[in-house]
Amino acid sequence: MNDLADHARRLRALPPSCGPVRLVAVDGHAGSGKSTFAGRLAAALGGAPVLHLDDLATHEELFDWTARLRAQVLDPLSRGEPARYAPYDWTARRFGPPRTLGPAPVTLIEGVGAGRAAVRPFLAGLLWMEGDSEASWERGRLRDGPGLTEFWDGWTAAERRHFADDPSAPFADVVVRQIPTGYTWLEGPHPTAGASRIITDSEA
Repeated sequence: MNDLADHARRLRALPPSCGPVRLVAVDGHAGSGKSTFAGRLAAALGGAPVLHLDDLATHEELFDWTARLRAQVLDPLSRGEPARYAPYDWTARRFGPPRTLGPAPVTLIEGVGAGRAAVRPFLAGLLWMEGDSEASWERGRLRDGPGLTEFWDGWTAAERRHFADDPSAPFADVVVRQIPTGYTWLEGPHPTAGASRIITDSEA
């Protein structure tokens, strides 16, 4: 089944995980289609907010954004307060004007490392985008063009180190597979996950 509206209904029925918010992570390799999927899922949720981790990372801190995420987003939401974060401008190489992220019933956090160990205690669900790392990186390189070849060389090495030290896939509640007609949701490997609340047995 690839009906995102049906899955959105199940996500809204999950217990809150970060104050009043059901925080749902979309993780996977760079180039695996996370941003597109998160956008479509957000629309199915009626316009749920999406926090892109590219807004918290920097050229110098590709994965060292955990403290920033905690202070600017997770802690305020856990208190039922709006989060305020300054998105990073990858062209100007500096943080821009602050944005507000209200404590919506369901909020998506999308990006490589969204399901890392420091974030998992705040999550209602962890969705992993299925995809081979090398194939995903190649799609990303083709998308961004030859001008970012040097960046991608550094990124792929950093991503390998990150997932070697702090993997997300083994803790996923759901594995999302892209198919020509949309997406299928498969039960993830997380041994204590309440995946039955997100997908039904017929979808696994």
